[in-house]
Amino acid sequence: MKYDYLIVGAGLFGAVFAQEAKKAGRKCLVIEKRNHIAGNVYCEEIHGIQVHRYGAHIFHTSDEKIWEYVCRFARFNHYINSPIARYRDELYNLPFNMNTFSKMWGIATPREAQDIIASQIADLGIAEPKNLEEQALSLVGRDVYEKLIKGYTEKQWGRDCKDLPAFIIKRLPLRFTYDNNYFNDRFQGIPIGGYTKLVERLLEGTEVRLNTDYLEHREELDALADKIIYTGMIDQYYDYSMGVLQYRSVRFETEELEMENYQGNAVVNYTERQVPYTRIIEHKHFEFGTQPTTIISREYSSEWARGDEPYYPVNDERNNALYGQYREKAEKEKRVIFGGRLGGYKYYDMDKVIAAALELCSRELQPGQ
Repeated sequence: MKYDYLIVGAGLFGAVFAQEAKKAGRKCLVIEKRNHIAGNVYCEEIHGIQVHRYGAHIFHTSDEKIWEYVCRFARFNHYINSPIARYRDELYNLPFNMNTFSKMWGIATPREAQDIIASQIADLGIAEPKNLEEQALSLVGRDVYEKLIKGYTEKQWGRDCKDLPAFIIKRLPLRFTYDNNYFNDRFQGIPIGGYTKLVERLLEGTEVRLNTDYLEHREELDALADKIIYTGMIDQYYDYSMGVLQYRSVRFETEELEMENYQGNAVVNYTERQVPYTRIIEHKHFEFGTQPTTIISREYSSEWARGDEPYYPVNDERNNALYGQYREKAEKEKRVIFGGRLGGYKYYDMDKVIAAALELCSRELQPGQ
């Protein structure tokens, strides 16, 4: 059987393209090397709890068209992302807002918070930050940096903040209102029943083959379709011929606990360097669960090596230049289109990856194409 498109990867990018291609009368085959669809937004139901297997995913967007699009395939709940930061035995609201500052300094008004932060920044006298530590100190002062940024960032990147480049942090938003909503977007929520069901709906009517590694069977799979939508790692596609792009990886330790409520919030960040994990996710709170047990995941940031699961592209000068070389090569391909987080070596929020897929559809699926 001949297909119009072979779609490599059953994550959001590939699933949206498959949905739109089907509507345009094109025949697609989706292949996925994992044993499940939905990529990193995959949710596994355990005892009625939707477990975000690859970390917390909260859908948020200000793009009404994207919101309307996803609502065709799922009903969303009213979850608002309001993480907590734990430093030793102190708990602080995130993002940095008046609840954070009130707890930290025993104050009540925005002017008091602004004066404290301005005074700390002035005392430090950092004119030209030479590294991430100096950059953060020049933006938020010593207290916020020491308690809520330093240790967490060092765990995320696996190195001291003094050894990280300043450009990693361009700005640190400070809110002088009592508002714990992490996002500023107009629309926010989580699909009721999890993201896997949303992706299932997107893939309805499209053939999907799991446990299928494209790179191991490239020749025979390429022969099945006129064009390939590739959402895997772009450097791996070219057998790392120009070098290896770098990523940060994440691993999870997940366990079920014989209690109803472990931490009272879906996400708690642990900001001390001495605590090995970056955060604990309690999955039931994403859907306001009342199950008699609970499931938590401890999240550890780690260096990435070939063979590990890639999560976050390291978009520094060296990697961006190398990606540019791969992109130049990719643009000369006649049959292969690269997309998604790994194919485009770019971190995407979910709404942005859907928008990117729809933009590709508008170009690629024109009548007569």
